[in-house]
Amino acid sequence: MFIVLLKFSDNKSQAGQFMDGHNAWIKNGFDDGVFLVVGSLQPKLGGAIMAHNTSLEDLEARVKDDPFVAENVVSAEVLEMSPAKADERLAFLLG
Repeated sequence: MFIVLLKFSDNKSQAGQFMDGHNAWIKNGFDDGVFLVVGSLQPKLGGAIMAHNTSLEDLEARVKDDPFVAENVVSAEVLEMSPAKADERLAFLLG
């Protein structure tokens, strides 16, 4: 399981210009079964993604394809987590 932090960077003001591409990138992540949850970091710090069903290398490549990352609207940090215990609704995350 992974947590991706997308924190606003130098080109934050250009977010609107790349929003359609970023939203399409998010949709692809859900369509591919990789993204579980996407949301905003508060207060207006950027975004975060919970991901699974992928390798670290594949997720890093996917993140580089995000127009926000490619255009330095956000900087990305990928954190890998090894779940040890989960609510039964999330048991599929336990390896």
